[in-house]
Amino acid sequence: MRIAQIAPLHESVPPKLYGGTERVVSNLTEELVARGHDVTLFASGDSITGANLFPCSERSVRLDEKVRDSVALTTMQLASVFDRQDEFDVIHNHVDYFAFPFARHSRTPVLTTTHGRLDLEEIRKVYGYFSDAGLASISDAQRQPLPKANWLGTVYNGLNFSDLAFHSEPGKYLAFLGRISPEKRPDRAIEVARALDMPLKIAAKIDPVDVQYFEHTVRPHLDHPLIEFVGEIGESEKEAFLGNAYAYLFPIDWPEPFGLTMVEAMACGTPVIAMDVGSVGEVVADGATGFVCDSFRTFLDAVSKAGTIDRASCRAHVEAKFSAAAMAGEYTNLYAMLASMT
Repeated sequence: MRIAQIAPLHESVPPKLYGGTERVVSNLTEELVARGHDVTLFASGDSITGANLFPCSERSVRLDEKVRDSVALTTMQLASVFDRQDEFDVIHNHVDYFAFPFARHSRTPVLTTTHGRLDLEEIRKVYGYFSDAGLASISDAQRQPLPKANWLGTVYNGLNFSDLAFHSEPGKYLAFLGRISPEKRPDRAIEVARALDMPLKIAAKIDPVDVQYFEHTVRPHLDHPLIEFVGEIGESEKEAFLGNAYAYLFPIDWPEPFGLTMVEAMACGTPVIAMDVGSVGEVVADGATGFVCDSFRTFLDAVSKAGTIDRASCRAHVEAKFSAAAMAGEYTNLYAMLASMT
């Protein structure tokens, strides 16, 4: 098939540092290319791919200090895709509702994967207005705010596990990875570590919108001897950071659409201790690859029991359920279904 992939311009594909959606787009694109599909990737110019790359910005906009209006670049990116729509059998959109006005008038079928949260009032309105948009969710839980949307399927995010080595022995510290923000609750991870007298390493980026939260809620705890703030780490550092941990903490306080870091941790053999919100129950096998918790008290108890989890089972679980190959197969089925409807 001739497939267009529209990636966010915020990070390169794959991302050099933090970037879940862009990593998923990269894994999907490379797997589709390996299967013989003719794929064109519309992404930032510093992306690396085996597909045909159409650069839509000089580099990832988060790392480009010259860019002040990323929406302008995304608008031109989408115009470039749909100007060439007849070259493709299907267009796969990963930039959410920005593509909906273009897709409504497209002669080529368009699939949109919803990578973000859908429970905000403005989101409900825009998805209601564009109720004809063909959607794929990344978890069944993600659909709950929009049960009547035009859902075509759920496709779990997939990883290439060759970059994540398995660690058979647990380390001695707790790990928190991703983004410093109120909904990710690094403050709760700190509270857990201090309550259990266990070291905690925090490897996370701080977006400008979250600086105040970091300064007032997180930074005051960083002088504690148990708490180490590593900062944002790159892909090459992630495997050692996760694999050498005793347990991975996912103490979120929001309707998580998927949670790719949970899969990455389990791929390294590290059990996940997570709050039962959003997709968590679909990603973590409770009692087998970690624990799904409904309160702070049960979270503390679960961390204490993390050593009972078989680390090989964590790896086997994600390889069976969250591989790039499985993801590409599911999306290929959706592409074929869309193409047959035109």
